[in-house]
Amino acid sequence: MSGERARTFLMEHGVSYETRAHPKAFTVGEIAEAEQVPGEQMAKVVMVHSDEGLVMAVVPGDQRLDLDKAKTALNSTGVRLATETEFSSHFPDCEVGAEPPFGALYGVPMLVDNTLRSEEITFNAGTHTETLTMALNDYLELTKPQRADLAVT
Repeated sequence: MSGERARTFLMEHGVSYETRAHPKAFTVGEIAEAEQVPGEQMAKVVMVHSDEGLVMAVVPGDQRLDLDKAKTALNSTGVRLATETEFSSHFPDCEVGAEPPFGALYGVPMLVDNTLRSEEITFNAGTHTETLTMALNDYLELTKPQRADLAVT
């Protein structure tokens, strides 16, 4: 598992990015520390389940997803954290919990929090030992996500 799909996607669209390797890390805090980047620069993927099914929510690494805000943004009667069993098969080239924030690549709708504002974002590249860093503007241009108020500190 390598997250090659995300790198190929970026290369095909001519988007500049940087790949970095780090010791195995599972939390956004561990990754930010290993990469020596501020938490707000990290783009954290949180998989949720709504009335319509699986949704990828992306929030800054130093914040938490507010499920009530996600419910409102999705106009859903209920939103809960998705289980690994519910989402892992959608990301066959990724280690569980290391999904890159490209929902369309995996056929999953995506919401991006309005407070994701760092000039550059860093995120898992499909493994627990590699990240990709790219300009936020390039990310937003490429993914054209629905933006919403999703996070709490």
